[in-house]
Amino acid sequence: MPILPALAAALMLQSPAATADDLGWMAGYWLDCSNGREAAEAWSDPRQGLMVGWALTVRGGRAGFEASQIKADPEGRLGYFAQPDGAPPTLFLLAEQSAGRAVFQNTVADDYPARIIYARDGDRMTARIEGQINGRERSAAWTFERKELNSRCPS
Repeated sequence: MPILPALAAALMLQSPAATADDLGWMAGYWLDCSNGREAAEAWSDPRQGLMVGWALTVRGGRAGFEASQIKADPEGRLGYFAQPDGAPPTLFLLAEQSAGRAVFQNTVADDYPARIIYARDGDRMTARIEGQINGRERSAAWTFERKELNSRCPS
């Protein structure tokens, strides 16, 4: 084995696995009042390797919700467990992480969304889902502002 790939592999094995503590920057209450919708999302701070989140979206007289967790899966890999509208959880494994940014990859092949991406810059946090539906790229995005718990969009 050439020396550089072997060295890179050794360094990857020695780096500590990501934990929920690494994503504490997501904690708080976040609100997006764009595109005729009210989207609120809240995340707990990390506690004992667990973050708990929820989202509530109101648009066109209808409401939808999602319960989420960020924690280690049974194999010790950090994941985002999403349960939209009470569905069974879908696991998205942490695929990329840097200061203020995390990308989670769906573990179910050919499922939408394929990726969930969060990025924070000060009191703004963006969330994006992306993937394919019927062979066509699709995505949805939110730009949240940090707010007081249970703040609402202006009427």
